[in-house]
Amino acid sequence: MPRRYVYVALWVPNGLIVGCEALFVPYAPEHAGLLFALAAFGMLTGDVLIGRFVPARWRERLAAPLRLLLAVPYLIFILRPGLPMAAVAITLASIGYAASLLLQERLVALTPADVRGQALGLHSSGMMTMQGVGAALAGALAQYTSPSPAMSTMAAASVLVTVCLAPGLRPDRSGEEEIATSAVR
Repeated sequence: MPRRYVYVALWVPNGLIVGCEALFVPYAPEHAGLLFALAAFGMLTGDVLIGRFVPARWRERLAAPLRLLLAVPYLIFILRPGLPMAAVAITLASIGYAASLLLQERLVALTPADVRGQALGLHSSGMMTMQGVGAALAGALAQYTSPSPAMSTMAAASVLVTVCLAPGLRPDRSGEEEIATSAVR
């Protein structure tokens, strides 16, 4: 059961935020390339900081805040911010993609060694699928509203999913996860 929560946490919140990114071109046609570059920069920054410099004992504590960081800055798009504020929000939010590293670690810890490749393959397939679904949902929503409210709605949905998943993602220190985690260390 804990693996299911991890899969949903890897797929859904991120997929909804990819939907926000899919609206960069209609949101700022003249500057969409810059927004995509800043999103990539934020993602790289978060991955390097979390993957390289954050000690293992802190990682578990940072997972939930990073998942929220991925979505919360996009809520400002309801106000249709100008380029400077949008750039800051996108860069900051993209640092939150580093939560995926922490969730992938957890997935590996929860999965027996003989099926880890399959588990990571399922993660990859689900992630790509939800990114496409997120982009399609954001596009459909923007069709009936505009890019700005569509982006903030997708972000709100990501926050909601993250908060709803939180109880199922709390580590269970008494059972299977403890054994799997100690085996990985």
